[in-house]
Amino acid sequence: MDDRTTTDFVRTQPLDRPVKRKRVKSNAGRRLGLLLLVVAAAAAGWWIYGRQPAPPPVRQNAFAAAMPIVAAPAITGDIDITLNGLGTITSLATVTIKSQISGQLVRVAYQEGQMINKGDLVAEIDSRPYQLALSQAEGALERDQALLQAAELDLKRYQDLAKTNAIPRQQLDTQTSLVAQDKGLVISDKAQIETQKLNIAYCHIVSPVTGRAGLRLVDPGNYVTANDASGIVVITQLQPISVIFTVAEDNLPPIVKRLRAGATLPVTAFDRSGTTKLAAGTLKTLDNQIDTTTGTLKLRAEFANDDESLFPNQFVNIRLLIDTLHDATVVPVSAIQRGAPGTFVYLVNADSTVAVRPVTLGPASAERVAIQAGLAPGDRVVVDGADRLRNGARVVVRNAEGGAGGGRGPGGNRPTGGAGAAAGTADPAGNTATGNQSPGSAANGDATSSPAGPPNGGRRSRGAQ
Repeated sequence: MDDRTTTDFVRTQPLDRPVKRKRVKSNAGRRLGLLLLVVAAAAAGWWIYGRQPAPPPVRQNAFAAAMPIVAAPAITGDIDITLNGLGTITSLATVTIKSQISGQLVRVAYQEGQMINKGDLVAEIDSRPYQLALSQAEGALERDQALLQAAELDLKRYQDLAKTNAIPRQQLDTQTSLVAQDKGLVISDKAQIETQKLNIAYCHIVSPVTGRAGLRLVDPGNYVTANDASGIVVITQLQPISVIFTVAEDNLPPIVKRLRAGATLPVTAFDRSGTTKLAAGTLKTLDNQIDTTTGTLKLRAEFANDDESLFPNQFVNIRLLIDTLHDATVVPVSAIQRGAPGTFVYLVNADSTVAVRPVTLGPASAERVAIQAGLAPGDRVVVDGADRLRNGARVVVRNAEGGAGGGRGPGGNRPTGGAGAAAGTADPAGNTATGNQSPGSAANGDATSSPAGPPNGGRRSRGAQ
């Protein structure tokens, strides 16, 4: 036999030999003990906390749930009914000075931009040629007058001789015709004299109006003629001066009605921005027809212009006062809101809440508007801070400087932030219109000025809780 059968034999234990297992100790008791320890610690902490004195209650701020606003009362006043338009300053007289004769310009008697009165000398033309022509006409007159005198004496003789039939009748008629001819020559000579005198007067050019002289158009030494297109100088009248402006044809009936009643309608001219008042005048006349392309009518207003604040061809904004509405209920324009009910205001109630009040608007003037229906004098309306209001919201009324009711709030802290910072406008349902909120709005203020929550029911800020 092979030796490996005996040496490589693997000795194994019998299969039925029992296996030894380690005993596992249970941890259930340990867990139960830990739980009891935690419960005991919590009970001890609760007992210790309960023995401490209770903190004082937090004082609630009455202004925490109120919206800060600025209110103004509706008053009784007068409202001006006006029309606005764009106008152009137009001179009442613009004269281009031209020579009426031909000659050399020997003198310019004005300075550029000078105020020239009517009748003042403007320019002078060499008058010597016309002086010589005047002398020649006067000599011709003397000659023709002598011939006329001699012809009249002969006519008298012929008339005496004709009575005795000493001369033919034809000779008497010829002499009568000669006398009439000499009389015509004398009249022509006198006209020539007047013509030369007029030419000499034309050599001295004077201003026909009072106004400001423009830039010089011709220099002394030039030969001027009556056919020069440019002229010598342009003189523009400044005092008084007029404004041509337009109004819509729909506004024509009240204007005509007032003019027929003999009323004087005031007109005010403002600068291009519409903020600076330039002059005050009156309406003078209307054009005789409406422009069909624009549907407007031209009107002319006249201004004294003593301070020369108006200049020809200047563009100005015109305000025409048609009438004045007396004893009307007036509120600031900022109080008017627009939404689902149309035009409305937020009326401040006695219990510091606001209510939506629809109103009917009347004429507006500057920063005020007349209320035809919906308000009575004395009613307080919101003029600032209405952007986040809704019907029935609680408010705290501030003055213009930011104080609540002219003083401090109950907590001694003056509310901060502006009251109408948002650019949008809230409708009566409380939905704020889209708008950018400025950094100084009430939402960024302290707890005394912040509202209880957004009008749309959102989560309140941590400072207001």
